[in-house]
Amino acid sequence: MIQMDPIQLRLLKEVADLHDVPEGAYNFRANGGLAGRRTTEHIDITTKTDVSGIDIRIKDGTVNESVHIPVVLSESGMKETVYNDFYIGENCDVLIVAGCGIDNCGKQDAEHDGVHRFFVGKGSRVRYVEKHYGSGDGSGKRILNPVTEVYMEEDSTMEMEMVQIKGVDSTERTTLAELKAGAKLVVRERLMTHGEQQALSIYKVSLNGEGSSADVVSRSVARDTSYQKFDACIIGNAACQGHTECDSIIMDSGRILAVPSLEANHVDAALVHEAAIGKIAGDQIIKLMTLGLTEAEAEEQIINGFLK
Repeated sequence: MIQMDPIQLRLLKEVADLHDVPEGAYNFRANGGLAGRRTTEHIDITTKTDVSGIDIRIKDGTVNESVHIPVVLSESGMKETVYNDFYIGENCDVLIVAGCGIDNCGKQDAEHDGVHRFFVGKGSRVRYVEKHYGSGDGSGKRILNPVTEVYMEEDSTMEMEMVQIKGVDSTERTTLAELKAGAKLVVRERLMTHGEQQALSIYKVSLNGEGSSADVVSRSVARDTSYQKFDACIIGNAACQGHTECDSIIMDSGRILAVPSLEANHVDAALVHEAAIGKIAGDQIIKLMTLGLTEAEAEEQIINGFLK
């Protein structure tokens, strides 16, 4: 593993909660190059030969193991697109931690676009954590446009935690999923924008097999003059259950557009959507202020609890 500078190490901590080299398999990417890699007996990581990216292959029956694949950028003006494919065998139970951190102190934009494809085997359980973070005092933007494709075999489960709390100027997150019989997808998105930031979240989930289910929930806060759009569509093509929910707090001159949609193509497709946008209730702030907090501190406490 190459030596990372303090900025890169800080980004690594923010997006992957890493203070040191993790146990298990990992692939670290820094400023467009490989910063470190380790494979294990059950998890193999190889570099693609046709495009920039890696293949991660997890053997049948792999349990209680993890893969960390964070990306950090600290060069202004850098733009890259990376393609990562995950092949998860049958009856696995694994944790995959991704995410990207950009520190831009220059005048040029810095951008990372990641395309992740997951092929989840029968009976497998995957927990996927993806965090985005931006920092730096330059005028150049920090741009992240992730695309996630999920293909789930029978009776598999995938839990996705998608987090973006600070510093990303522009993002368009697109998630596409196709589920076979008995497969279950759970998505929890947490998002906060401020300044003039823009964030688009697009989800399209196709429930193709009998007994498949999806639960897609987003919680977000839009501050200052930032803009958010949540566009989630669940398609029921079999006897299935689907739920999508957007719960947002709007502050200052922020703007939020929620577009939940459902498409039922089977008589036994049970689909539900919910959306709520509103400001922080004044009585909540007053209650916390009676405990000794300032108005600003009370707002932060409410927001932190909401996004937790």
